[in-house]
Amino acid sequence: MPAHPVDPVALTADLVRCNSVTPLEGGALVLLQDVLSAAGFDCTRVDRNGIANLYARWGTRGNGKAFGFNGHTDVVPVGDEAAWTHPPFGAEVEGDWLYGRGATDMKSGVAAFAAAAIDFVRDTPPDGAVILAITGDEEGESTDGTTALLDWMAESGERMDVCIVGEPTCPEQIGDMIKIGRRGALTAFFEVIGKQGHSAYLHKVINPMPAVALLGHRLSTHVLDEGNDHFDPSTCAITTIDTGNPAGNVIPARTKMTVNLRFNDLHTGDSLTAWLREEADKVASETGTRIEMTTKLSGESFLTPPGDLSSLVASAVQAETGRTPEMSTTGGTSDARFVKNHCPVVEFGLVGHRMHQVDERVRISDIHDLKRVYTRVLTDYFAP
Repeated sequence: MPAHPVDPVALTADLVRCNSVTPLEGGALVLLQDVLSAAGFDCTRVDRNGIANLYARWGTRGNGKAFGFNGHTDVVPVGDEAAWTHPPFGAEVEGDWLYGRGATDMKSGVAAFAAAAIDFVRDTPPDGAVILAITGDEEGESTDGTTALLDWMAESGERMDVCIVGEPTCPEQIGDMIKIGRRGALTAFFEVIGKQGHSAYLHKVINPMPAVALLGHRLSTHVLDEGNDHFDPSTCAITTIDTGNPAGNVIPARTKMTVNLRFNDLHTGDSLTAWLREEADKVASETGTRIEMTTKLSGESFLTPPGDLSSLVASAVQAETGRTPEMSTTGGTSDARFVKNHCPVVEFGLVGHRMHQVDERVRISDIHDLKRVYTRVLTDYFAP
């Protein structure tokens, strides 16, 4: 008699009840490890610098195929808890909705794949390995999460041949989008330094404010590119300008500006950093200021060209949802930017427009659909 299928909704609810606001583990990975270990997965905690991560493998290393899943159980902060109509860690159900922080992003995705994987290896044991690489550091700095797992895998001789990242990918309905790449993300921090003085004696001061305004205008209006077949145009957005000057008759000595770039594969972090530095130097020369700049690269642009992996996932999506998914590179960054250095990777998960919101919630029927898609992906991947 086959065992009862794992209920992905119940597992989602159990995970949502874990208060795992990044970087807290909150019991989520302990719960997941218990569930996977009981199903025969070999589980290893790969914690680094206080960040909890879990690697779970069913099957042996060796020459068989290895299918991987990457996801996270950490969540963003609740925000104004009084604004929630359901407790953020209560996993309460109303109609076809399950409420709670992380219900969409992405405890439901982790639960759906874990449930699919357990049922799959139990009912039709494959010739190969099924792997889950789950981090507690995706919503934070992402320095000791998926990167730690991949570093440990390289050191331990573990591998994935292909991987799905279970981030929410669908704009409106489950099945309408697969992510086959992401734009890169670069943040630049400028400090424009002038000379402080009285606003009535402009000949004695160097005002950094016009300089930062000029630099901001040039950066934000510059057309980096027109996009290409797989990517939207790259963008540069001013996110903050800070002076902290409470006096109306004082020219400040310093002002700061931050810009954020989202860029396609026509650029690299290094090429854009060089452009930013060049523009800052021009403005400094023209205004008599000094401009210091630091940058933070969150990830390079990448693309998994349409091929076997995207076709495998698209076929499963179409079969289980009746929708033909769009192949897209839109949105922000994800941990796929790290996985792509290890193996081919695509992203597929639930509808994402309620993630990070007050009253974050997920359709219960969508969780079941996602489990079915993941099950078909595994079945078709390991088919003889």
